[in-house]
Amino acid sequence: MSVVTLKIDGVDLAIEEGTTILEASKEAGIRIPTLCHLNGITDVGACRLCLVEIAGVNKMLPSCVTQVAEGMDITTNSDQLQEYRRMIVEMLFSEGNHVCAVCVANENCELQDLAIEVGMDHSRFPYRFPAREIDISHPQFGIDHNRCVLCTRCVRVCDEIEGAHVWDVAFRGAAAKVVTGLNQPWGTVDACTSCGKCVEACPTGSIFRKGSTVAEMTRDRNKLEFIVNARENKQWTR
Repeated sequence: MSVVTLKIDGVDLAIEEGTTILEASKEAGIRIPTLCHLNGITDVGACRLCLVEIAGVNKMLPSCVTQVAEGMDITTNSDQLQEYRRMIVEMLFSEGNHVCAVCVANENCELQDLAIEVGMDHSRFPYRFPAREIDISHPQFGIDHNRCVLCTRCVRVCDEIEGAHVWDVAFRGAAAKVVTGLNQPWGTVDACTSCGKCVEACPTGSIFRKGSTVAEMTRDRNKLEFIVNARENKQWTR
């Protein structure tokens, strides 16, 4: 595969054609905030937190789904980008019911970490306080739709890694939400293998193990990495 040369935040870089800007930035040691991205599954550019500026392009582009090209001059951390990212995080908080003090993922939540990283201490937008349900019909897990940010990581990890296709997104606009089966209670969906991959993939406290209380949720991202590598290397033991 051919190599392209480009510049990211003033750093000259040579990298394989077909690499995304997000991957190239990691190679250069440059951090770009993400929420919907998860190593090992397909990127969809849902959260828009990884937007970057490219010289000569009149709009910001999501770095996770934009491939590098010869001669690109990319900026990942301008004042405008910082403002946009802070605004996105503020909107995520205002459109859901993210009360950190009573969330199982408190202090172990990627949305909470992003709020700190972008300097958000309040939202300029009015809180919607939507009426969202909690499904605890599954014997091991539950989903609190109040915490969901529609990153679709659960959908993709169940589809692409477990192959069970339990999760999907239903409805439109403000009514959109992730569903199990054909919008059935999770505990009634026979396709669910109870593997827990969706729990590990969820960046917030939306999908959780039953019995967890405030700040008790922990995740092992290495499990997902093992699963991906095991599938690629055909190292399954069952």
